[in-house]
Amino acid sequence: MTLHLRIVILFLLVTAAYGLVFFGNHSFRNEEAQAVQATAREMKPLVVKVILERNYIDGETSEEVVYEKILAMEDFWSKYKDWQLVDMKAGIVKFKKDIDDISPLLKSNGYFGVTNDGVLSIFNGLPSKERVIQSFFQLDMKKLESIERKKLEKGIRISSKDQYVEVLNVFRNYSKE
Repeated sequence: MTLHLRIVILFLLVTAAYGLVFFGNHSFRNEEAQAVQATAREMKPLVVKVILERNYIDGETSEEVVYEKILAMEDFWSKYKDWQLVDMKAGIVKFKKDIDDISPLLKSNGYFGVTNDGVLSIFNGLPSKERVIQSFFQLDMKKLESIERKKLEKGIRISSKDQYVEVLNVFRNYSKE
């Protein structure tokens, strides 16, 4: 073989190797990207049952159940960052949160009153007709002013946290030791 022919063959081999390295690798990367996209399309989002427990200052607890479709775990944890994780099982996550307010039940139908035996209590509805939700302390009915006693017998409507705290503080002065 002549030197000239050897140089041409060497040039062709180098050009072919160069083409395989750059163009063949590009083809592989394209196929790899298509495989990843196909896998992502086939993956279904994770659906979990989320139990949200809310604890109010009046002692009431409520639970709400929601179903979350999780596409990215970071988004899920970010959504519940203000909640405390209580339990996590396969398909179920339970969170809780302490709410610095009175419960919706009290806001809608709660009344302070006194039971027949003189215990300051919260009733679901008017004290004479409804059930006790929560009891606090025994009142010294002899120390209680007649106007305050009548208020309790009729029922003192609870509409806010501030009112709830205020009524407890006022009647704490009349509690039996």
